[in-house]
Amino acid sequence: MALLEARDLSVLLRTHRGPAYAVRNVSFTLEEGATLGLVGESGCGKSITAMALMGLLPENAKVTGSIRFEGQELVGKPEREMCRLRGDRIGMIFQEPMTALNPVHTIGHQVAEPLRLHRGLGARQARSEAIALLERVGIPNAAGRIDAYPHQFSGGQRQRITIAMALACGPDLLVADEPTTALDVTIQKQILALIRDLVAERRMALVLISHDLGVIAQNVGRTLVMYGGSVVEDGPTASVFANRMHPYTLGLFGARPGLRSTRGTRLATIPGTVPELVDLPAGCPFAGRCGFTIPKCHVTVPPPYEVGAGHHARCIRLDAVAAAKAGSPHPHPLPQAGEGAPIPQVSSLLPQAGEGKSPLPLAGEG
Repeated sequence: MALLEARDLSVLLRTHRGPAYAVRNVSFTLEEGATLGLVGESGCGKSITAMALMGLLPENAKVTGSIRFEGQELVGKPEREMCRLRGDRIGMIFQEPMTALNPVHTIGHQVAEPLRLHRGLGARQARSEAIALLERVGIPNAAGRIDAYPHQFSGGQRQRITIAMALACGPDLLVADEPTTALDVTIQKQILALIRDLVAERRMALVLISHDLGVIAQNVGRTLVMYGGSVVEDGPTASVFANRMHPYTLGLFGARPGLRSTRGTRLATIPGTVPELVDLPAGCPFAGRCGFTIPKCHVTVPPPYEVGAGHHARCIRLDAVAAAKAGSPHPHPLPQAGEGAPIPQVSSLLPQAGEGKSPLPLAGEG
């Protein structure tokens, strides 16, 4: 039995402008000790998916489909029962540590709280365990600083404290939502290495959310590429990064700096913006920004086509994408995308010259 299984997970937000479909028919399975990454632009549905897993969506959200954790259905589970799971069996590292920590409580109180609530530890024992957790995540002089407040720590240290809180009860599943967004590159590397070590040490399953392709490449075994609330490509991370079959995945890779880029080189861009949740297109969510669009794309919801072992892409133009990647002439002239959006050249959606199939180091490659 899988540890976590989502089937046709959808989230509808009721807004003053009308219904907003934040997540649409997302499905995945996560085994014990496995790692899964969600990647995409801001607004594509990654964080809403994480909040749905945790049962932390706002009151105006309606969740349909299924989320099963160790066989238990989480959709529709009473809040009291979800509280027993959160912080105990399922831990979460939030995107911004300063808002995740309560400024009026000491860090010792906050790290010890799940131990008191879920493990029934007394104040002295919980404090001792909290010190050990803070030491494990790299807080210097943890015993001497346990009564300090969040504002007395650096950004990287605050993130380490939130990790200690998430891991206090030894959860089976850890959800990390952009855990290094506000940190500089050196601290990012330290935090990601810490999460990776703790996941391996405790045999936890990990759902890692990021807009950074390098972070995903080096830390998860399977990847979901999300756009417009939908999964447009999914599969083993090595396969998705090497083959990148969906035009949106190609666009993400084309828009990042290459290792061999020279000063003054212009980065490729994906034209347009992520569609608003209240105005998602009827067909492929990426049709309005894609250089491979034909009229059918605007009315047809693409099914998942298998493009490799366990690797799927949701695009009805995969033949055209494959031909363009192979350097063949595009089989059809590129039509104008909806709403007058400019069409990117095929070359802007493909790997830059001189780059190998896997431009970012994958897990285990150093």
